[in-house]
Amino acid sequence: MKTMTRRQALKLAGGVTAAIPLAMLVRRGALADELAQVDPEETTAKALGYVHASPNPEQQCKNCQLYTGEDGAEWGPCAIFPGKAVNAEGWCKSWITRTG
Repeated sequence: MKTMTRRQALKLAGGVTAAIPLAMLVRRGALADELAQVDPEETTAKALGYVHASPNPEQQCKNCQLYTGEDGAEWGPCAIFPGKAVNAEGWCKSWITRTG
């Protein structure tokens, strides 16, 4: 059995450390595709007036501070509906202007 030198161990650790954020970004995109879509008839969605198509084009999920979906994606995660995806063109009463 060949032993690893300290230099080899540090290179391996550096490579693994650099690969983790990349893997997380790739996985994040996959997760958005795997999330169940919010049903406007669910209790929370009804209480917040969630709709898949916003009546106001200036207030849509995709430009809300709580939306964490990818730019250009049709559906994405929202902090209000953990584990669910909202329509990027949707809206609810919790809409708040995205900063930055």
